[in-house]
Amino acid sequence: MSSSVQIIPTFNLALAFIPVLVVIVILHKWRLDVGNGLYAVIRMLVQLLLVGYVLTTIFQADSAWLVVAVMIVMVTAASWIALGTVKSHRLILYRQAFWAITWGGGLTLLLVTQFVINLDPWFEPKYMIPLAGMIFANSMNSVSLSAERLHAEIERDVPFDRARSIAFQAAFIPVVNSLFAVGLVALPGMMTGQILSGVSPIIAAHYQIVVMCMIFGSAGLSTAYFLFLSKPIFSGATS
Repeated sequence: MSSSVQIIPTFNLALAFIPVLVVIVILHKWRLDVGNGLYAVIRMLVQLLLVGYVLTTIFQADSAWLVVAVMIVMVTAASWIALGTVKSHRLILYRQAFWAITWGGGLTLLLVTQFVINLDPWFEPKYMIPLAGMIFANSMNSVSLSAERLHAEIERDVPFDRARSIAFQAAFIPVVNSLFAVGLVALPGMMTGQILSGVSPIIAAHYQIVVMCMIFGSAGLSTAYFLFLSKPIFSGATS
């Protein structure tokens, strides 16, 4: 198999926006929020181009402190975004979300990078940053779902212990569904990227197994820790 990734010329890249333009036209014709759709597409384009240049610089710098700084930024942003569904308690719960994502995701990242993949050096940027991104993003999503459901159940005067169980179960639905669907409904991003770059599908499958395990573990640990830390805040509301 080829070991190089096919380069996408600028013109070919532009062709990928044809379906996007069709959808934008549909939004306009149906008098929907075309502005938000355009903003999302433009923001995606700018963010991905910028992150491409930033990551190139970080990979060339090969600095442990720079990698750690990037991960701190990831966790800080993820903790704030995760609480977007509970704006009335956002500031109060930020510390809980931050420590939950840091410990739940961080311990999983440590295990995967230092004992499963055995990075050398330990901070190898081209592995550490993408893996950290996947772990913290999934922890963020699970914490966000659990926070929203916990808040909703507490508002309905459900006892905290019962609300916690409901919130954890709700947060885990996307994670469990992704495990059911992998390999049957879709080939996940990492596996697809490796296959496109010429890696054996068997090797790609091994990496994807690691990814699915770290997603399941980090999401579960972060969510459980967040719900544990949140008890002093919410338990009084149902007493």
